[in-house]
Amino acid sequence: MSLLTGLDRRKLRLWLLLFFMALVIPTVVLVQQAYSQLKWEAMHQYRVLAEELAARVDASFTMLIDKEEARSFADYAFLVIEGETKANFLQRSPLSKYPVESSLPGLIGYFQVDAGGLFSTPLLPMASVPVASYGISPEEMEQRQVLQTTIQQILAQNSLVDSRKSRLAKAELPEANLLASTAMEAVAVPESKDDAVAMVAESMPLQEEEQMVGQALFDQLNSEPASMQRKGKPVSDLGRVEDLELDYRYQSGAKKSLAKTRSVRKELSVVPMAPAVDAVAARVSIATFESEIDPFEFALLDSGHFVLFRKVWRNGQRYIQGFLLEQTQFLSAIKDGFDETALSAMSNLIVAYKGDVFAAFSGQASERYLSSRDELTGTLLYQTSLSAPLGDLELLFNIIRLPSGAGGGVITWMAAILLLVLCCGLLLMYRLAIRQMELSRQQQDFVSAVSHELKTPLTSIRMYGEMLKEGWASEEKKQTYYDYIYDESERLSRLINNVLQLARMTRSELQIDLTPVTAAELMDSIRSKISSQVERAGYILNLTYDEKAATIAIDKDYFIQIIINLVDNAIKFSANADKKVVDISCHVLQDNSVQFAIRDYGPGIPRDQMKKIFKLFYRSENELTRETVGTGIGLALVHQLTAAMGGRVDVVNKDAGAEFQIFFRP
Repeated sequence: MSLLTGLDRRKLRLWLLLFFMALVIPTVVLVQQAYSQLKWEAMHQYRVLAEELAARVDASFTMLIDKEEARSFADYAFLVIEGETKANFLQRSPLSKYPVESSLPGLIGYFQVDAGGLFSTPLLPMASVPVASYGISPEEMEQRQVLQTTIQQILAQNSLVDSRKSRLAKAELPEANLLASTAMEAVAVPESKDDAVAMVAESMPLQEEEQMVGQALFDQLNSEPASMQRKGKPVSDLGRVEDLELDYRYQSGAKKSLAKTRSVRKELSVVPMAPAVDAVAARVSIATFESEIDPFEFALLDSGHFVLFRKVWRNGQRYIQGFLLEQTQFLSAIKDGFDETALSAMSNLIVAYKGDVFAAFSGQASERYLSSRDELTGTLLYQTSLSAPLGDLELLFNIIRLPSGAGGGVITWMAAILLLVLCCGLLLMYRLAIRQMELSRQQQDFVSAVSHELKTPLTSIRMYGEMLKEGWASEEKKQTYYDYIYDESERLSRLINNVLQLARMTRSELQIDLTPVTAAELMDSIRSKISSQVERAGYILNLTYDEKAATIAIDKDYFIQIIINLVDNAIKFSANADKKVVDISCHVLQDNSVQFAIRDYGPGIPRDQMKKIFKLFYRSENELTRETVGTGIGLALVHQLTAAMGGRVDVVNKDAGAEFQIFFRP
C-alpha cells in the first residue's frame, strides 16, 4: 500500500508499460525463434521434396536420352539391315515411322547432316526408291514431306542447314549409292577424330569447305556464352538468374548438380550398298564400317526449339545426327511432375538455360506461366542442374508461401493465449492498483476526516465544560451549554460506533441478532433516539407508518444505527435547504415487504453518483460535500448492515431532495 502512495495514474501506466515490455520482448523473441526453427525444419522438409522431384525429372530424361544414345548410326537412314548380316534383310528404319514415335516429350522429328552439309531425315527414302513397296501411301508420303520440310525450315531458320541443300534434291545419287561411295571413299582409316579432321582438311576442296559451314554452326551452339550465342537477345523477359530478387539465406555452399559423365562410344555400322526395287525379294550388297559416336549435346535455338545432336565420325567424315524438341511440350513434362507434388502449393518452379530464365511455373495457379521478373520473388528453396546433356538446364524452386504446419498452429495459439493472458493480467493489475490507490487516498481522507470529526466535538465539549466549571455561564445559559455538551458527546458516540462497526465488518466479526419487531415499535425507538437531535439541529421530524405493517426480523440496534446515519446525512446535506424537514415513513408494499423511507429536502444526488455513494470512503465531489465534513463510511455502513440483515437499500431523487429507501421482507 505504501508503494502506491506516491503514484498517480500516469506513473502507474508507465511502470506497467515497462513491465509489459519486459515480458513481451523476451516472449516475442522466443516465439520468433520457435517460428524460425519450424521454418527451418519446413524448409528442410520441402527441400528434400524438391531434391526428390529434381532427381525424378533428371532420371526420367536421362533414361529417355540413354535410349536415344543407344541408337546406331544407320538408324537415321530410311533403310537399314535387320538381323544377321548374312541374311541380307533390308527393312525400314525404326526412326522412319510416321507419325513419329518417341517417349521424349515434344519430339518433332529426327534429322541428319552429312559431311557435305546435306540435310536428310529417316522419314523419306531417296527419290529412286519406290515408296509403294514399303507400304507408304501417297497421302502419307505427302505428310512425311511436310514434316521433313518443317524440320529443315526450323534448322535453316537457326542457320544450321541450308534450306536448298537436301539429299532429296540429288535424285541422281540414291541413298545406298551415296552410303557406298562414302564407305569406299577413303583407303586409309583414321585412328582418331583428330586424324580424321586433318585428313578431311587436306582432301577437302574449296567447294566442300563451303558446305562445311552447316556443321561448323553446330559446333558454335555450345562453344560461346549464352549472351553471345543469343546474339545479344535475351531468352525471355524474365532475365538472368542472378538478377532475380530471391532470398538465399537458407542456401549453403554452391548449387548442386546432377551431372554425370558421358563417354564416346564406338560401334560397327552396317549399311546397304545399293537398294533393290523389290526389297523383299532381292538381295543387296552391304558394307560394314566402324563409327565413333560422341555423346548428345543440348542447345536452345533462337526459334525457341530445343535440339539434341551428336557427332558421328566415319571414315574420316563427320555427320551430325539429332532431333528437335518443341519447348512447351518438353517443359510440360517438368511442369506435370511439379504439379503432382506438394511443392506446387507453396513454391514456383523456375527453369533456366545457361543462367537465362526462360520459363517459370506458378505454384498458386497450376495453369499459369509467370511472365514478369517481378513475380519471381521469395526464398530460394533448391537449385540444381540436370545431368548431361541437359547440364545447361537449371531447376530453381523458390518459396512463395511456406505452410507453418501443426507446430506453427500450436505456437500461434499459444502465443495468442499468452498475449491474451498477459494483457488481461496487466489490465487486472492496473485496475487493482487503481483501486488500491483510490482506497489509499480514501483512507487518508478518512483518517483526516475522523480526526477533524473527533476534534470538533471535543473542542466544543472542552470549551463549554470550562465555562461551566469556572462559573462564567449565567443560569439561563447553563442549560444551553449542557445541551451542546450532550449533543457533541452523542455525535462522538455515533462516530466511534461507526468506526468500531467498520472495524468489525472488515474483520468479518459482525454479529447479527435478528429478532421479530413490529413497525410501530421501530418507529417509537426512532422517535426517542433522534427527535432531540433533529430538533436541536433546527429541523422538523415527521414520522408516519402503516399500522398494517407486518412484524419483521431485524437487529434493532443495527437498524437504529442505520436510521441515525441516514438522518445525520440528511441534516448535513440539506443544511442550506429552504425547507428544513426530515420525513421518516414506513409502508407495506404489494409484495408484503416493508419499506422505510428517510427523505430530506436538499439538493438531491446526481444520477451518476447514486451507486457510488454506498462505497466505502466515497464522498461525492460537489460544492456541498467539500463544505460538509464527513468520513465517507456512513452510507457504506448503511448498505452493509442492511444487507447483513437480509434487506436492501436504494436512493431516489424527489422533486426536492433525496429519499433513501430500506426494504425488508416479513
